[in-house]
Amino acid sequence: MTDRARRHPGATARTGWATSWWPSAPLPRGLHPGAWWLWALGLATAASHTTNPLPLALLIAVAALVVVRRRGDAPWALAFRMYLVLGAVIVVMRVVFRIVFGGGQGDHVLIRLPEVPLPAWAAGIRLFGPVAVEQVLGGFYDGLRLAAMLICLGAANALANPKRLLKAVPGALYAVGTAVVVALSVAPQLVESVLRVRRARRLRGASGRGMRALRGIALPVLADALDRSLALAAAMDSRGYGRTAAVPPGQRATTGALVLGGLIGVCAGTYGLLDTGPGYLGLPLLLGGLATAVAGMLLAGRRVRRSRYRPDRWHPAELLVAGCGVAAAALTMLAGSVAPELLYPPVNPLTWPRLTPLILLAVAVAAAPAWLAPPPPVARATRPPAVVPALPAPGPRVDTARPTTTSSPVTGGPS
Repeated sequence: MTDRARRHPGATARTGWATSWWPSAPLPRGLHPGAWWLWALGLATAASHTTNPLPLALLIAVAALVVVRRRGDAPWALAFRMYLVLGAVIVVMRVVFRIVFGGGQGDHVLIRLPEVPLPAWAAGIRLFGPVAVEQVLGGFYDGLRLAAMLICLGAANALANPKRLLKAVPGALYAVGTAVVVALSVAPQLVESVLRVRRARRLRGASGRGMRALRGIALPVLADALDRSLALAAAMDSRGYGRTAAVPPGQRATTGALVLGGLIGVCAGTYGLLDTGPGYLGLPLLLGGLATAVAGMLLAGRRVRRSRYRPDRWHPAELLVAGCGVAAAALTMLAGSVAPELLYPPVNPLTWPRLTPLILLAVAVAAAPAWLAPPPPVARATRPPAVVPALPAPGPRVDTARPTTTSSPVTGGPS
């Protein structure tokens, strides 16, 4: 056994045969949450630049693979299945929306539904009518792209620790970061509560179907959510969340003016870049707005007094994971500039979607964190205490070396 495995018992069992052959196998540890979010944002960016169902399906499979291999046993790690279900609902709703409001678009008609007549003021809108293959495929492509983006962000929510993410938020965004982290942890906690309540109902012999079961699950989950919120509020108040240092009114007004002016400059500069306007409304105004907003945020960060215990560091594994997400997004954009017709396959006329070498390379790079990231730490199951059989109570000592004889008086003999 290596020194690393000796320092961390259970590392050999977690990493399997890799630890026994390569002593430098990564030890179980939690990756920096910022690395997971950068990786997921890279995958979501790649998914947003295509409607081809083959790359989108591969990106969804990559997100699921990384989550299965590198998620821990924390409550937020159980929420990825909910994002998969939500993605499927989005695809179905998008297809149904196209069927209801997009009838008659295409040459290959699947079914003809009765069309609902609408008044004259609703000209250009059709309800039902003929359903064509082209419109169904168009809705499926759009819904799959949105579902892929949502699932990629859900993978980051299942892999990243929201509590550690709050530590990495700058002081100027302290209040906003606290609200965002609390909001991100709501869904995993609800999933955990639902699973716990269903398990308790099954142990009690209750049925798990019907409206009665839904009522029996919803009320305990709601009560558990209220208890969690009260406990979270008490814990945050005891740790000093929301307390700020005394700031003069002039400095507070200056900070607000800088942040607000910087955001207005960013919006105006973005509009200047997107539209053909005067030159000063483009890049110069955008850079000036960003600099002003950053100065205001740095000044506002002085109001928050924070102490950090064991701050998170960026190690080579974090850089590799974040770089995989950025590289996947860059390769997808490059593939779009080389062959845009392959990333956006037309539905009229019908064409079979194809993959390009750049897309395959982007998918392979996106899947690399499944092996590059260190395995997550898993809570070790505590063994139950050994049951020691109870010894009998000490009784009178009997000497078994010599047999003992007992004599009883003879009664009732002949006279």
